Amino acid sequence: MNLEKIKAEVKRILPEGIKRLLTGLVYGWHGNYSTWDEALKRSSGYNSRLILEKVSISAGKVRDGQATFERDSVIFNEVIYSFPVLSSLLWIAAQNNNRVNVLDFGGALGSSYYQNKIFLDSIQEVNWCVVEQPDFAREGMKRFSTDRLHFYNSIEDCLNEYKIDVILLSSVLQYIDEPYRLLDKIITKNIKYIIFDRTPFIKGHDRITIQKVHPSIYKATYPCWFFNKNKFTSYMSQAYDTIIEFDALDKANIPSEFKGFLFRKTEQ
Repeated sequence: MNLEKIKAEVKRILPEGIKRLLTGLVYGWHGNYSTWDEALKRSSGYNSRLILEKVSISAGKVRDGQATFERDSVIFNEVIYSFPVLSSLLWIAAQNNNRVNVLDFGGALGSSYYQNKIFLDSIQEVNWCVVEQPDFAREGMKRFSTDRLHFYNSIEDCLNEYKIDVILLSSVLQYIDEPYRLLDKIITKNIKYIIFDRTPFIKGHDRITIQKVHPSIYKATYPCWFFNKNKFTSYMSQAYDTIIEFDALDKANIPSEFKGFLFRKTEQ
């Protein structure tokens, strides 16, 4: 029996709990680094052509009706909805004459747009604006732009073209080197609503880890924050009111919880 067959047999007979434990020892989130730069030096980073190519292929299959749903380049047989995010978007559109302009910060090649497209299509006017790093934005402009889906290199470029009703940050804040500086920047734009989803929190102080992605997705390691929830919500409360807080779908191999929020600009 060759090595691959042995591995397959071991995976088959091991209980799921043991398999998750063993996987978490190798892949997932590890370490507690004093600075982002320290973690970054030990990582391959997210800015990889391989990641872009895998995401582009998978997103293209969803766009062309050859696949149902894509997230982080992984193809799924059914759409995995975040219903709190979806209901928040529909609620905002309902208050805005059945129109909504979304700034999807770090939205890859439109994963969240295609995830919710069947519902978004019922809204009279939608402009879904993805702000991404240059390679992703360029790929989006070239291959994925439509009359409703748009791509930009910066928040400012997007705001120059559209009056944004809501900013969506789904599984993105934790991958920013200075997340609170980004929040400061967003808050100054005076956008009425902000939605966070798939954001990790821990007890105690903010923690910088390195996430090692399972190679079945793609081969990469990059720094990742876990936030103190009280600090985060207190920071947002300076300018925004919490409308809802909800559990997100993600899990990690370290004690934590993934949450989502809908915030509304505090009326002066």
